Amino acid sequence: MSDPTEVTTRRLSTAGQLDLVHRVGAGLLGLGLAVFGVLGFVDRLEFFSTEGDPVLGLPSNGLLSTISIVTAVVLVLAAARGGRLASTVMIVVGVLFLISAFANLAVLDTEYNLLAFRLPNVFFSIAAGLLLLLLGAYGRISAGLPEDNPYRVERYGDEPAANDLEGPYTRTAEEIATDQEMAAAERAVAQHAATPEQAERVADMARFRTHEDRRRAWMRHS
Repeated sequence: MSDPTEVTTRRLSTAGQLDLVHRVGAGLLGLGLAVFGVLGFVDRLEFFSTEGDPVLGLPSNGLLSTISIVTAVVLVLAAARGGRLASTVMIVVGVLFLISAFANLAVLDTEYNLLAFRLPNVFFSIAAGLLLLLLGAYGRISAGLPEDNPYRVERYGDEPAANDLEGPYTRTAEEIATDQEMAAAERAVAQHAATPEQAERVADMARFRTHEDRRRAWMRHS
């Protein structure tokens, strides 16, 4: 049987690592887009030009520069707020990048090419979209998340090993809600965003071995 204290420690460590990956990924990609957008304004590109002028090797216009800066701000703000939000935002923005790539591919060399896309822009959007999706989903979206992954606890609950309890293990609605609160508190501690009460509860329940004891320790503070 896994030592619950050890599992909690590993889970906090993993949550901190995932938080760092998501925040750094969103921040760096946001800064890259910001540079692209700012250079477009520096060059005073025509806002609705369908031809565009090269910026860092990619055709661009004023509208594309504006969208790039807005997207950059969203990514950087998400990174500043926390890894979970950064992960979600990267997934959403990644999907939008892929949609943009294929939508603009359909209007190349037409009057509807409002973002001045060319094939290099399409390839960049696909690559950036896939990278955003990969970083956003890293450690979060998988069918086989490890025991120490905080998103596994959120998805399936913090279920104890089979030999922690006698007989079949069935959780009540109250126990499920409590397990979710415990998992959220552990994640908040790892992200340095926990309230004093959450930090105290996590430290208290980490002293116990069985899941039931840890849950009772948590509920003592209710």
